[in-house]
Amino acid sequence: MATVQAARGTRDLLPAQMHARLFVIGVIREVFARFGFEPLETPAFERIETLMGKYGDEGEKLVFRILERGEGGREGKADLALRYDLTVPLARVIAQNPALPLPFKRYQVQPVWRADRPQKGRFREFYQCDADVVGCTTGLADAECVAVAHEALSRLGFADFEVRVNHRQLLRATCAAVGAADREGEVLVAIDKLDKVGREGVTKELLERGFSADVVERLWTVLAQPGNLDAVEAAIGEAAAVPATELRTLLAQVGALVGDGHRVVFDATLARGLGYYTGPVFEAVILGGGVGSVSGGGRYDGLVGMFSGRQVPAVGVSLGLERLLVVMEERGMLPGTGTRTQVLVTRFSASTDPDSLRATAALRAAGIDTETWLGEAGSLGKQFKYAAARGIPLAVVLGPDEVAAGEAAIKDLRSGEQRKVPLVRLADEVRTTLDSPRE
Repeated sequence: MATVQAARGTRDLLPAQMHARLFVIGVIREVFARFGFEPLETPAFERIETLMGKYGDEGEKLVFRILERGEGGREGKADLALRYDLTVPLARVIAQNPALPLPFKRYQVQPVWRADRPQKGRFREFYQCDADVVGCTTGLADAECVAVAHEALSRLGFADFEVRVNHRQLLRATCAAVGAADREGEVLVAIDKLDKVGREGVTKELLERGFSADVVERLWTVLAQPGNLDAVEAAIGEAAAVPATELRTLLAQVGALVGDGHRVVFDATLARGLGYYTGPVFEAVILGGGVGSVSGGGRYDGLVGMFSGRQVPAVGVSLGLERLLVVMEERGMLPGTGTRTQVLVTRFSASTDPDSLRATAALRAAGIDTETWLGEAGSLGKQFKYAAARGIPLAVVLGPDEVAAGEAAIKDLRSGEQRKVPLVRLADEVRTTLDSPRE
């Protein structure tokens, strides 16, 4: 018999994992909504021409293509593809809906697919949590996107993170200053790997790509103080003036939005690999997290125009759910991931089933997450054991004696204590037991 396993780069998410994911997604959605972003969803796949030509050569190699139906598919032709990110689909939506009022602020939490090499915190199917502002030219929209990522990471409980910012025009000026203006894309692809392979690895890649040792040395001269915007601007010259000014404004606005003690810094080596970025770019990392960036984004003023023929400015940020969960699990930052069910209503016998079911309905109507035993009636010990294994804190028993007296027994499976309460007060007594401090 063939081995049964999930496809490489994917995984099944069992209830405990889903509770953790839903908690993190809930926090992120709440932050997005607090900043005024509205929800949006798009299809899992797009026409292949919608995606191609947007991500650069490196990105397009990772797009999952869907074969055409019929003869074309047998010949290996593809007409559809799984979405690579949530930004290009958003640009298509904006192009198809020109009547949307601008600025348009949307958030989207959905899976994307990339034919990448699986590794720690990196899967072929994973969720992105995006927030974008479309139709706004002012740098304040960029500051909002940086601030929303900063707030989400803070609300999730991270204290040791950095949001690093740079500017595509500053990177372009850097390439021109070192004599590589005509090969900007190659330089940025190499620099984008700096956090993974280090200076030596980037140097090796550039030399292998045919760049001279002189060009590489000039590049490291410009980037000698990557966190010092004044020094980088001085090393580049006049061409850096405009993007440097925009970055100073961005940092000041983020400081006003986030407050003192914010963790937003300039980083001249931040490149961001996607080809559609046109202005400020940003990326968040958990210091010591070991998973690379957990958030990224930037301004992409030309993307919507590729679909609509009209220029529509846009900027956005994405939080990587999978990497956040990896770090949070390793650090014990996730809340208890047991069941949400608070009560198991047991079944004593067929004759008392109607009373047990009415009690179940009453607890649910009172807003208490309640499950009723679906196995054979009887054997309360078996039912208590099931509830304990599931992490359900309370069990309710309605035997013949309880029913005759108009009562129910509440058993606290955490302490082993049991008490009888009037059936008409069952919901209130359950809440009191759930809220009671435990020894």
